[in-house]
This record gives sequence, C-alpha cells and structure tokens, in this order.
Amino acid sequence: MRVGGVMATLSDLPDSVLLEIFSYLPVRDRIRISRVCHRWKRLVDDRWLWRHVDLTLYTMRPKVMWHLLRRYMASRLHSLRMGGYLFSGSKAPQLSPALLRALGQKCPNLQRLCLHVADLTLVPITSLPPTLRTLELHSCEISLAWLLREQDPSVLPHLERIVLDRVPAFHDEHLQGLTRFRALRSLVLGGTYRITETGLDAGLQELSYLQWLEVLGCTLSADSTLRAISRRLQEVRKIRLTVGGLSASGLAVLEGMPALESLCLLGPLVTPEMPTATEILSSCLAMPKLKVLELQGLGWEGQEAEKILSKGLPHCMVIVRARPKETMDWWI
Repeated sequence: MRVGGVMATLSDLPDSVLLEIFSYLPVRDRIRISRVCHRWKRLVDDRWLWRHVDLTLYTMRPKVMWHLLRRYMASRLHSLRMGGYLFSGSKAPQLSPALLRALGQKCPNLQRLCLHVADLTLVPITSLPPTLRTLELHSCEISLAWLLREQDPSVLPHLERIVLDRVPAFHDEHLQGLTRFRALRSLVLGGTYRITETGLDAGLQELSYLQWLEVLGCTLSADSTLRAISRRLQEVRKIRLTVGGLSASGLAVLEGMPALESLCLLGPLVTPEMPTATEILSSCLAMPKLKVLELQGLGWEGQEAEKILSKGLPHCMVIVRARPKETMDWWI
C-alpha cells in the first residue's frame, strides 16, 4: 500500500485500522499475532476486540476454553458462539454446567449466547448466564425440564429473544412453558417438527405479548400459522415464515393487524395455492402500519411481481430476492 508515494506497511496503520483488521481473524490467529510485537500484543488485549467471539470453528478443549475465559474474554465479552460437538463418533468434550456458570460469573456483560450442536441434556438451565438477552440453540439436545411452565420463573430474567433451530425435544408443552421468561418478546421456531397446530394456537395465547415471531421450516402450514397469529398476537410487529401451505385467504387474515410493520415470506415451497403478487398487494394494503415486505426464494426475482408490489406500496420497502445459499442456520 502506498501513502503519499511511499510504500506503507502494517506498522504504519493506525491502531483503529489494525483493530478492524484483527477483528476478522479467527480467535486462534488473533492469539498467534499477539506474539509478533509489543504493539500487536497490546492491540490483541484491547477490550473492543473481544466483545464478539466465535468459537464454532474449533473443537475447543476445556483447558483452552478456560484460558480464553480468564485471559481474554471476561468482562469484555458481549456475545459468544460456541459448540458442543454432537457429531457421531466425536470424542470432543461436551459443554459443562461449570463452564456455563463461569461464563455468567466472569462475563457480566454477556448478552448473547449461541450454542451449536451441543448436548445440554445434563446441563440445568440455571447454569446459563443470567445476563442473557438472546439465547440461540442450533441443533442442540436439551433437557425436557428446561422449558416447563412450573420451573422457576426467575431464571434468565432479561431474556428477550429465543432461537430454537432444530431442537428435537421441543414440543407443544415447551411452547407454553416459554411464559416463564417474562421479558421475552422475540421467538424463532426453526424445524421444530413436534409443534402442532393446536399447540401453536394454545402457546401463542399464552405468549400474546410477543412482538417478533418466525416460524421456519416446520411441518405447520403457513395458513394455520397465520390464523394462530391473527387470533393471538395483536402486538406482533414482525413476522417471518416459510410459505408452504400459504394461500390468498390465509394471508388475508393479517389484514387489519394493528402493529404489524414487517412481513417476510420465504420459499421455496411454492404451491398452486400460493397468492399472486396482486393478491399479496391487496392484503398488504389492508395492513395499516406495514413498512417492510420481503419475498425471498419465491422465484420472482427480476420479474413483474416486484414492479407491481413496489408501485402499489409506495410507502413500504419491498424486497424481492433469491434464497441465500444453504448454511446450517440460513433462515436465522
């Protein structure tokens, strides 16, 4: 790189730029570069660099995890992604109650915890850091006692958002048990195949204060999901759902929803009953506060549908795009 006609090196960059570069490095590489020089060691120790940590790239041994916790994360940490390695044949250690309790004790600013492929069946929910505002569980096994209604309602008092992505044990009774988290306002159900139409309706009745709901890749039809939402969630502001089983009459139940601001419909399960762009427009015009309409993976990219919707909804942001490439949690 040249600055003023002179070839510049990394040493010539200001601390703020180097920190930005270091933030893109995996954790292991951050620690390695701290040995380059005193300046880089000081930067790697910077509190800003350790606010958000992703450990899902590694098979993290307990000794290493405890070292990271004591040496680098501690009070700096705001969000953490980590895994417990449920893959068949893996000999990697599982997440322990002691480690999760230590997170809560040593990381008082931790607000978001994302657990991937973890066996949590022997981990009590009381081990989780009490400061959490967001808890994401991706392909995890959990104890049946985690989300039962009769459990202590004082656990996770600040929890506002739960993501349940392919959690096999989750069923109707657990959905109603989410009422124990009194601050909960956002819920994502992804691939929760044990939830029934009756269970969803009863659960949402108990969770009538939800403001954000996503139902993605489940066995429920979109129409039955929307009927439950329209009956139970009068305060909902954002809805995301896959379109399997969606019809024009099903979408119409959202007409008149008083608080709905954002609606996202995701493919690719498009059926002959799928509403046309004109029918979607008609329903959206009857949603008084709608500001964002997103249609993703419906095969309409670059076609007349986007023109119809954009023209008919001048005060609404209309987004029509392809479905993103598959990843483990593409819908989140």
